[in-house]
Amino acid sequence: MNNKKSKIFANKIEKEIKNNNTYYYSNNDEKEGEIKEEVQKNTVKINEKNIKQKINSIFSSPRYVYKADVKIKLKDEEIKTKIIGQNATHLITLNNELIPIVDIVDIEYDN
Repeated sequence: MNNKKSKIFANKIEKEIKNNNTYYYSNNDEKEGEIKEEVQKNTVKINEKNIKQKINSIFSSPRYVYKADVKIKLKDEEIKTKIIGQNATHLITLNNELIPIVDIVDIEYDN
């Protein structure tokens, strides 16, 4: 049996390594308002995704068969209703009312 092990090739590092020793920071007050506005836009987009994810989780849960008792918090009021479906822009209730998804702040099961 051969007891020789194979050698591993590794380059020698002959220079000094300075990882992350320098960085650049720029503060421009003119762009600060634009950055805040962009952050607000991104926050709205994230909230919309969260609401859509919550709606999808309601419709895909084992508790949902035909209708789901939910509490929907809108921008100006809170509604307790039964939702039966959705389309691209609205939730459909048992009473054939349409609730715009854009206006929904929070949605959860009503116990």
